[in-house]
Amino acid sequence: MTIRTFFNARLIDPEAGTDAMGSLTIEDGAIIARDGRPAGEVIDCGGKCLAPGIIDIGVKIGEPGERHKEGFRTAGRAAAAGGVTTMVTRPDTTPAIDTPETLDFVKRRARERAPVRVHPMAALTKGREGREMVEMGFLMDAGAVAFTDCDHVIGDNKVFSRAMTYARSVGALIMAHPQDPSLTAGSAVTSGKFASLRGLPAVSPMAERLGLERDMALVEMTGVRYHADNLSTAAALPALERAKAAGLDVTAGVNIHHLTLNELDVGDYRTFFKLKPPLRSEDDRKAMVEAVASGLIDIVCSMHTPQDEESKRLPFEEAASGAVGLQTILPAALRLIHDGSMDLPTLWRALSTNPAKRFGLPGGTLAEGRRADLVLFDPDAPFVLNRFTLESKSKNTPFDEARMQGKVLGTWVGGQRVFG
Repeated sequence: MTIRTFFNARLIDPEAGTDAMGSLTIEDGAIIARDGRPAGEVIDCGGKCLAPGIIDIGVKIGEPGERHKEGFRTAGRAAAAGGVTTMVTRPDTTPAIDTPETLDFVKRRARERAPVRVHPMAALTKGREGREMVEMGFLMDAGAVAFTDCDHVIGDNKVFSRAMTYARSVGALIMAHPQDPSLTAGSAVTSGKFASLRGLPAVSPMAERLGLERDMALVEMTGVRYHADNLSTAAALPALERAKAAGLDVTAGVNIHHLTLNELDVGDYRTFFKLKPPLRSEDDRKAMVEAVASGLIDIVCSMHTPQDEESKRLPFEEAASGAVGLQTILPAALRLIHDGSMDLPTLWRALSTNPAKRFGLPGGTLAEGRRADLVLFDPDAPFVLNRFTLESKSKNTPFDEARMQGKVLGTWVGGQRVFG
């Protein structure tokens, strides 16, 4: 029986919306007391922030098929170093996670190698090809927490609506990538003056609005539980707001890079800034930040997408999209605190509490009796990021050599220290 007390801590409680000094006592992996008498091993937090561990949605792991980009061991170490205690992983592997057998392989490999919790999602259609839906019931029994074809948008409305109808019948959550694929095909940046000056193939932000409007109509028709993986434009927000006002069971997420970077960061064709969807205008970035602060957008994630050097050292149009984010999500998100956009409980609601609730996972709270997945961090500690110090096997971060604030001091999963 192991008892630990975190003493002299600045407790960030996203459920209660509080940020106050106090203590937290845990026993055998669970929180047993708040602000009680210190017991067992006493950890002096030195007045630093203690919060629920981050639950990161949409993490890409290269197993099976692309271990040269990322494995569960390296991703798990990066997550622990970044204050991420739970990874919800994507099924866009090689082959796709579309059978119980592949899902079981992923779960076993994660248990063996990752020091943090891993909950896999499964593909919505076989091979993520958008033609034939997977056996959702069997995959849910095997442990799938949601179903998604990731950035492969299902263009056939009949196929998508049938999958939604079946998902509703079994209580499954669908995560979709709201974009119009006919408009986004071949694009590398967001349309506008900057794209024209750089001579890069561009896509209008309206592609996202069209995709979300289509999805919301199908959600209204089927009644499915739906999560938009990564909104990035102000043009899409009215559709989300209307859907929520109408009582549809919908939530939405945003990538930390779309909250902290804009299209001008691409600069002279810097491929580490090539993302999917592409970085947007500064007005769009501000709209996304305001949507998180107001609660219209529910979840902030890193959309961790490792790419090797060969995939990124190409002309901008040809380079692979995506950036690693497990280890940088916390200091990047703290930019929103330092610029006064929101407070820590609001931010942590989007980083931890809301993901836990939406995907049916434990964690995301400091309540008594709940799981002791915790992160201790100094929100003000300055540093300059060196991408080669990241634990991820791939180093494709847009924050290389950036001045940042916020360091993880310790990470606990089930009461056991996995970092610091």
